Amino acid sequence: MSHVMNTYARLPVAFARGEGAWLWDTEGKRYLDGLSGIAVNTLGHAHPRFTAALNEQIGKLMHCSNVYQVREQELLADKLCALSGMQEVFFSNSGCEANEAAIKLARMHGHNKGIETPNIIVMEKSFHGRTLATLSATGNRKVQAGFEPLVKGFVRVPYDDLAAVEHVSLHNPDVVAVLVEPIQGEGGIRTPDASYLQGLRKICDQHGWLLMLDEVQSGIGRTGKWFAHQHTGILPDVMTLAKGLGSGMPIGACLTAGRAAGLFKPGNHGSTFGGNPLACVAGLTTLNIVEQDKLLAHAETLGKFLHDGLTAQLAGVNGVKAIRSSGLMLGIELDQPCGDLVKLALAQGLLINVTADSVIRLLPPLIMSQDEAQQLLDALCPLVKNFLQS
Repeated sequence: MSHVMNTYARLPVAFARGEGAWLWDTEGKRYLDGLSGIAVNTLGHAHPRFTAALNEQIGKLMHCSNVYQVREQELLADKLCALSGMQEVFFSNSGCEANEAAIKLARMHGHNKGIETPNIIVMEKSFHGRTLATLSATGNRKVQAGFEPLVKGFVRVPYDDLAAVEHVSLHNPDVVAVLVEPIQGEGGIRTPDASYLQGLRKICDQHGWLLMLDEVQSGIGRTGKWFAHQHTGILPDVMTLAKGLGSGMPIGACLTAGRAAGLFKPGNHGSTFGGNPLACVAGLTTLNIVEQDKLLAHAETLGKFLHDGLTAQLAGVNGVKAIRSSGLMLGIELDQPCGDLVKLALAQGLLINVTADSVIRLLPPLIMSQDEAQQLLDALCPLVKNFLQS
């Protein structure tokens, strides 16, 4: 019996190694990875250039403390700002830590304006993390249950509903920011109207609020742009990143621009491990390989291939409610809970995920080939049909 705390309903498989879009379990069985460790393994598994860069850095320096200048951190911050148009970066170890930094920035912004109890508008069905502040911001009672009292200062509205945000602005003078995912990942790959983020940007500008975008799942090329909001032409005041930034190495980042830039001063925030040399080399190498290998365009092309393939193979199948995608962020919504499909797919050598009870979520690595994508389609679509007809 394992002494690991029982916090996950784990599947009965353990992986021993990976290569590209494939994983092998401890028994030697091969699996096609349609999940990327939940949008983490941007470059797949054991990418040779990525592995070489990390091995080299491990042999030089892994950690030295933020008491000192960290050159690798400066290089990664410069690269992220060049790609995003943002101005500053704080590095952490995870997405929820990046979102904690964003929440603190919003509160400091509010206090600087003389607001004693700053409020942040957040969305229904959102997911921002499992620390006390980020689970309080999350729009999912399952995540919050048992951990009350929740952190105060969050005002919840429906996703993709500008009128609801406008309504809050008329009745709550303590609002200082909006925290939103450009695409809701855990909420079921829910993509808002094309004008939604632009509308939020306008409302935030009118009221002097911070527009804070949680790009933890949608960032780092997953949607065919470096960051999902770039499809809309806006610039946020705060953007959070993690997951795919380190291609498997834990790293988070909170980026600021505009009225959020310069809010944090020495002593306001910190992290022992955040921005260590090894994690930053992982981030910088990931960005460089995505750039060199033109993986943004590939994510867009392959995402369309998968979307078209799912649409064709599942056309007319009773029980398929919607197929939603943005690049390599895909969701197949069924008319019933479908968690059992995860084990059925696993038995067929395919790794998928189900979120929001009834949405099959696909988050393949950005290096997946079209042939491998076809194999994914040919394995998954018959499973979905059989499941719905049984």
